[in-house]
Parts: sequence; structure tokens; C-alpha cells
Amino acid sequence: MSDQAVPFMPSRPDGSGTAEPFPVFGDFSVSDYRQGMQAVMDLLQHRLEVTTGPFSGIRPGELAPLFSRVDLDCPLGNLEQALVEVDDLYLRDAVYFHHPRYLAHLNCPVTLPAVLAEAIQSGVNTAVETWDQSAGATLIEQALVDWTAKRIGLGEEADGVFTTGGTQSNLMAMLLARDHFCQRRWHHCTREQGLPSESSRLRIFASEMSHFSVQKAASLLGLGYQAVVPVQSDRYYRMDPQALEAAILRCKAEGDYPLAVVATAGTTDFGSIDPLPATSALCRAHDIWFHVDAAYGCGLLNSRRHRHCLDGIEQADSVTVDYHKSFFQPVSCSALLVRNRHHLSCVTWHADYLNPFCARQEGPPNLVDKSLQTTRRFDALKLWLTLRTVGADALGEAFDTVIQRARQAYLLLLSEPDIQVIHQPQLSTLVFRYQPAGVDDQTLNRINPAIRSDIMRSGKAMIAGTRVNDRQYLKFTLLNPQTGLADIRAIVELIKQYGGQQLVASQAHASQHAEPEVICE
Repeated sequence: MSDQAVPFMPSRPDGSGTAEPFPVFGDFSVSDYRQGMQAVMDLLQHRLEVTTGPFSGIRPGELAPLFSRVDLDCPLGNLEQALVEVDDLYLRDAVYFHHPRYLAHLNCPVTLPAVLAEAIQSGVNTAVETWDQSAGATLIEQALVDWTAKRIGLGEEADGVFTTGGTQSNLMAMLLARDHFCQRRWHHCTREQGLPSESSRLRIFASEMSHFSVQKAASLLGLGYQAVVPVQSDRYYRMDPQALEAAILRCKAEGDYPLAVVATAGTTDFGSIDPLPATSALCRAHDIWFHVDAAYGCGLLNSRRHRHCLDGIEQADSVTVDYHKSFFQPVSCSALLVRNRHHLSCVTWHADYLNPFCARQEGPPNLVDKSLQTTRRFDALKLWLTLRTVGADALGEAFDTVIQRARQAYLLLLSEPDIQVIHQPQLSTLVFRYQPAGVDDQTLNRINPAIRSDIMRSGKAMIAGTRVNDRQYLKFTLLNPQTGLADIRAIVELIKQYGGQQLVASQAHASQHAEPEVICE
């Protein structure tokens, strides 16, 4: 960073405005903006150069005291000091998803064009709810919605809208399914009349491996957690079509109403893709809304090598896509796509001050008409700039790379006698555990979460954890094409190192607390 302090309090060249200038972005503050952006770039460059791992290993109790010294009612007065504080409180201990040894959650490194697009949209501060606030931004989002729907194969009547993430997309999909069902079955408009008396008998079917947002959606829609029927998975952790059909028939026999089936194209833990063709066939046979949660697996839409894994998705009534996962976009950047654009009308409300009905008749497109949100960021720009700069094929090749790396990691883990792998990766996640011979499950359930904690504390790498059948496991989530096999080998060595240490400590603890031996004379 520059030695010169950056006051960052611009005023108009003609001296107009308030007596004390307020730092807004505009034509009169371009010079200050340039100076400030340079300071930010210098700070980031320095932090990236000195950062050696994906995380510092700091714990909440160690970082929180630094915030107690901050008085938000007393500004620092210049950007330089504020950036130093941001470095101390945030950047120094941030989690860096671009690091090749970050293998924890479904967080991806992001494309450079997307980062640059964020700078553009943040400065202009476009809100995309109505045409008169966004103009070309509306058309950019609509073009990307149409492009995605075409890649999925949803047909000419398809439409969609950008969302904050998979949870909102899944909520919106279940909302559309619920309202469509109530209207079709009982001629009941939930928007005007609320939930019908029979709504407690509506049922949503989802794999037991599906995302928790399905249950959350059922709760928020007034159906309750009990509305979600978990469907058994096969040995590859995919929804079993026979179990699904049995669950649907049982539902009908009990007098309940099958509302929707949620198939997952890329489960969070296993990356498994439910059998989409068989699931869609069952939905058609029983006249049930077919939703595909492709928040993770949507990157396959760009893959020349693995696109066939999504065969059947084109039959969906709705699809969740998280561009901020396997499209390598910054958070947040997601969308819900629907086969029939008319289903989106259930979220439309006309306000005279925003999107009056007469404006709709005149023609200007208002994206708020099909969104759960009103004020909304122009998140589409980062995907637009990525596609126009890098291209969809490059995104697909990057996702292919992490899928290939996961398969290499699978073979590596199979060669380790002290590690048990419980599935073959379909996408780019691996679930396994440290399991030396002769160690009981209770001990292993203590050791494996401790391994993850020790690795995180070391700052050398980050991995995830999960529970399967009441057993604690570790998990690799690969979304960085720059992660090499050498990185994975290094992390495996850390797992064995800390696992061995935890095992010794556990055995010593058990020995100290063992019952004394009673000798009978």
C-alpha cells in the first residue's frame, strides 16, 4: 500500500454539495476511486503473497477480542487506516477458497472476469427489479436465463430468475409446485385464500441424501417437515426409483397427495446424481411436479465429456442452478429455471409505485414480477463477463479437471491401509475415514472429527466432515482445478499424522481410566 494516506472524501470540482464532503461514487470521484482501488489491490496482493495456506487456523475465541476494541461510532478518518484494520480483522484470517489445499465445502475459486464484473456492478449499484432501474441489466439476466434453459433443454416456454442460492431456488420451486397443485386439484388460489384445509396431506419426495433446504422449504410453505418423505438410496447413494414408486403408492393409499419429487444432481456429501430418466418417468406416470436440484452438478451443462450424466434433466418442471459452485462464480450467483413461464406468475404482485399492471401491458420487462425478492443485485453480470471472456467450454473443462482429480484421489485413498473409502465419486466429492485395523467405532467417531480440527488448526489445509449411518467421516470437496495430486497426497499425510497422534492420545486416555485388574487368590 502507498505511504500516502487516502482521505477518500471526494467533493465536486465546483465546490458544490455539503460543507463536509460525503464519499459517494460518481464522475467527480473517479480520481479518488482509482487511488482507493489501487490501495485495495496493493493490500490484496500483499495478503495473497504472504498467505501460505487456506486458513490461519485461528479460533473464534482468539479473534473475537480484537473486535471489542473497535468503536464503530468513531471513524478512522481515512481509507489507509481502515484497510489496515480490515487486514487485521478479516483478510489475515480469511478462508481462501482459491488455495489448492482447500478441500472443505462447496466453495469454488472464482474467475477473474467475474471479480472484475463485481467491481463494475458495485460501483454503478444497479438494482434489477424493474426496467427503469436496470435497463440493459434486465436483458443481460434474461439472456443468461434463456441460455441456461436452452442448455438444460427445457423448451420454448421456459423461463427463470436469478436467486441468492440453492436454498432460495428450492424454496421457490416448491412454492410453484404447491400453488400449481392447489389450483389444478382444488381450484384453490393460495395467494388469495391461503392454504387449503387439505394442505397437511401434501407430500414431497426426496432422497435421504437430498439437501436440507427441501425440509426448510416445506416448513416455510406451511406444510411442515412431515411433508417431506425421505426416499431410500441405493448403494451409490442415489435415490432408488423402486423405493420412490413404493413411497408414492403408499402415499396415495393413505389418502395423501403427492406434490413433488426432488431429484438431486450432485448431493452435497457424495456428489451422487439421482437417476433422472427413471425419476421423470415416474413423475409423468403419477402426474407429479418434477424438480431437479442441480446446485452442485449444474457444471456438467458445460462439460463435453460428462454432460450425459444429466440426461433426463430436460424433463424437469423446475431446476436449481448454482453458478457460484461449478460455474466458478462469486457468491451469490444462482437461478431457478422453469419449464412453463406461466408458473412464475404466482409470485407476481403489482405495486403502483414500482411495477403497476399498466406497465406490464405496455411491455417493459420487470424482473420483480417473477422473483421472491424486490431489491436485487445485478449478479448476472459476473456470469455474463465470464462467458464472454472465458467461454462455457473452458468452464466445463475446469469442472472435468476436478472430477478427474477426485477419481485419482479415490484410487490414492484405496491404496492407504488405514483409510476406508465408502463410495466411488460421481462428481468431485469423496467421503472416507481414518480407520486403522482393530479400532472400535466409538474411538473412530472421536478421532475423525479431531483430525479435521487439527488440520484446520494447523492452517496447512482444510477438509470437511460428515456423518453417515451414525459414523463420523471425513470428506474431500474438490472444486479447484489447480488442486494437484501432490496437494492431495500432502493432505493424506496430514490425516495419517494427526490420526496417529489422536489414536495414541485416545489409547493413553483409555489406559488411565481403565478399571484396575482384580486378582483372586
